[in-house]
Amino acid sequence: MAPRRCPCGSGLTYAECCGRLHDGTATAATAEQLMRSRYSAFAVGDPAYLLATWHSSTRPSTLDIDPEVRWTGLEVLATSGGALLAAEGTVEFRAHWLAGGRPGAQHERSRFTREDGAWRYLDGVSLP
Repeated sequence: MAPRRCPCGSGLTYAECCGRLHDGTATAATAEQLMRSRYSAFAVGDPAYLLATWHSSTRPSTLDIDPEVRWTGLEVLATSGGALLAAEGTVEFRAHWLAGGRPGAQHERSRFTREDGAWRYLDGVSLP
């Protein structure tokens, strides 16, 4: 059996890509990498990673992932800032899902910033 591909769409295996971030053996180098790893955390059902990578000023106390939603693909549409040495950045994306056999998509512009040196999700704006 071939290793499963990473849900973020990088083309790498999950273990080579977002799995390393989820298990703590690596940290996101860019805002886009963090956003991709957060999408993958939704896809694999890892709310602990989502909470750990949420900025402390906007982080909810709990997070429930809907088990009826199956995340089916990610499109990164635009990025601004968020490079290796940057302090903040934005990523616009469209995340596709299926729920109850019906497709849908979440289109968002997310803001990321560094906290204690690590990239964190700050907040996002839903787009049409």
